[in-house]
Order: sequence, then C-alpha cells, then structure tokens
Amino acid sequence: MAVLLFVSFLVLIFLGVPIAFSLGLSSLLYLIIADIPLTIIPQRMFGGLNSFVLLCIPGFILAGNLMNAGGITDRIIGFADNVFGRVRGGLGLANVGASMGFAGISGTALADTASIGSILIPAMKKQGYGAGFSVAVTASSSTIGAIIPPSLPMIIVGTLASLSIGDLFLAGTIPGILLGLGLMIPVYIISVKRNYPKGEKKSLKEVWSSFTGAFWALFMTFIILWGILGGFFTPTEAAIVAVIYAFIIGIFVYKELPIRKIPEIMLSTMTSTAAIMLLVGFANLFGWIMVAEQIPQMVADFILGISTNGVIVILLIIVLLLFVGTFMETIAGLVILFPVLLPVAMEVGMDPIQFGVTMVLAMIIGVVTPPVGVCLFVASQIGNVSMGHATRELLPFLGVSIIVLLIVAFVPQVTLFLPSLFE
Repeated sequence: MAVLLFVSFLVLIFLGVPIAFSLGLSSLLYLIIADIPLTIIPQRMFGGLNSFVLLCIPGFILAGNLMNAGGITDRIIGFADNVFGRVRGGLGLANVGASMGFAGISGTALADTASIGSILIPAMKKQGYGAGFSVAVTASSSTIGAIIPPSLPMIIVGTLASLSIGDLFLAGTIPGILLGLGLMIPVYIISVKRNYPKGEKKSLKEVWSSFTGAFWALFMTFIILWGILGGFFTPTEAAIVAVIYAFIIGIFVYKELPIRKIPEIMLSTMTSTAAIMLLVGFANLFGWIMVAEQIPQMVADFILGISTNGVIVILLIIVLLLFVGTFMETIAGLVILFPVLLPVAMEVGMDPIQFGVTMVLAMIIGVVTPPVGVCLFVASQIGNVSMGHATRELLPFLGVSIIVLLIVAFVPQVTLFLPSLFE
C-alpha cells in the first residue's frame, strides 16, 4: 500500500499536477483502496492547520506585500548598489546584497525572485551582464529569503516539532549571512573573468543617504526578533505588529503605498496564504498515512542500517533532501519529511534546531534546481533565457550553497551560537 501511495504521488507530480493536489489525490486513492473512511480527510487536514503559530503566515506575507508595494524594493536595491556598485560586477553583488536585505521582509524565496528580479535582471542585462548570469545570480540569492528571519519555512518546522520559532529565526541568521557572502565570491570571480562593468564610486554621503532610505524597512527584522525573544509578543502577534509597522511606514514614512492598492494587496495575500494552507493540510494527511504505514521507522532503520556513523548518516540525509528538493515544493517536503528524519538526526546527536535549519536550507536549494525549480523558472522568464542555459550558469552558485549547507550541518555553533545567547 505504501508503494501505491508514493507511485501515484510521483506520477501525478510528473504529469504536472500541483504538489498540493498530488498529495491530496494520492492520499485519496490510498484511503479508498485501504477502505478507510473518507471522513479522515477533513479531520487530518484540520489537525494539521489547527495551530495558533500558523496564523503568523498570512501576517508575514501581508507585511511583506505592504512593504514591497510601499517602495521598499527600490530602496534596498539602491542601498546595495551604493555599497557594492564601485566593484567589478557591482550590480551582481548588489543583487545578492539586496536579497539579504529583502530576506528580512519577505520570508520567501519566490517573493525575492519576483520583486528583485523584475528590477535587477533587466538592469544587469542593460549594463552588459550575460542574461544567464543575471538569472543565475537572482535565483540563487533568492534562497536567502527563506533562511534570514522572518522565514515561513522555519515557522512550518517549528510548528511540526514544537520548536521555538524565535530560536529557529536566530539560528538561521548566521547561515543566511554566510550564504549571502558565499554567493558574492563566484559573482565577483566570474565578473572579473568576463570583464563585467563596475559603477561609479559613491561618496559616504550618498551611501548614508541610501541607508537612511532603506533603514525603516531593514529595521522590521530587528523588531520581529526583539519582540519574540524579549517575550513581548508571540510569533503570531509579531506578524500582526509587522503588518501595522509596514502599513505605517508605507503610508506615512515612504508615502508610496496608495490606499487604493490595499484591496489588491489583501487579495494577493489571501491567495498566497490559501495555497500554503491547502498544501500544509494535504501534506499532513499524507504524513498521517506514512506514519500509519510505519514509513518513518522504515526510513530510520534503512539509513541507520547503512551506517551508524554520524557523519555518514547526515550526508545521506542531505543527499536525500537535495534530491527530493529537485521535484517537491519546499513546504510540502518539510511537512512530509521533517517528522520522519528528525528522529534519525537526533539519534546521531544532531540538535533539533540545527537540523531544522539544515533541512530548510537543503530543501530551499531545490527552488533553484530543475525540474521544479520555481525560482529559477520565474527568473528565467524575466530574463527571457532557457532553463538549460540558466542551469549551466547556476552551477558555481549551487556549489557555494552546498558548501554552506555542509558547514551548517557539521558545525553546530553556526546555528546554535545566537540562540544560546538568549537562553
């Protein structure tokens, strides 16, 4: 029966059925054949969604949409360009830097790709950067959005295992910065090799002016972390505070958020939230079936049967996650696999917080890898280049991402140092 579940799921995926419906339909087929009452479907879906913490997802999405519509993207890009523009390949470096700044606003990789890519990919092409290179830089740096807080995948992980959202947010900060700095290395090397342009040197006054323009947007990350870690509000309340803050900044500080756009922003937020919640609900049903079939125990026994050496076990998990990430959406993969793999990781001495960040990073790399690399697809559409060409240009950046992933997986202090300061 377990084979039927996975085969039907994979067939639906490769037929192009959306991940959420693939999970739901394969689960439905299993329940019918196993003669299990279909009333279990709403019960398990409600069980997966009946979490107060999950209420922060629409809040953070709405806050990000408000900030983006209020002129935040242009200000963050302007600040990053003023800082990095003077260096060879400066606009590429600014692309990565802008993603690091925007990560504290959006919480998702796709929002980063669409917002920053729509501005910087055409700008990079106009300045003489290769289209494939521009797409690769944008897509790869967008993964930072799911690591630096606030992070929607981190919220999902915390909900699944009853882990502190605040600790997960803190734990993702250093890996996110490492990833951003790491991605700048191939940007610079390739830019020098291909003689890509560099901008004019900016005065300290211009840099400071651009920083003050972006400050209120970047400050939102601090407010969220300070509020959660200081015990002033829960993650869900933090999301509401972020919405109010984004509204005030967009209307009264930047003065670029027109009231008439609010209904459109609300509709976009509701659409995104509904898609995520439907995915979480169906994934919870799928996960319940896996537990009933004892698949988590089978996976644990299989991996530990290959080796009980911690290094080998973690490497096997990483390989599995990177493979799954190539065809499964990040949140679906987390909901299905995190409860399965967490006991295995803890068996070899890995901290749950560290494993949570490791798994999010491993799965998020999948958003830029074919065949279901949604961020790579969106960036390729913006840049008007083929997925094949973009993938070839992406390889050096994937290499850096995997190196950072290995550092996160094998050096506990990279993720646990900041949370330990607030114990």
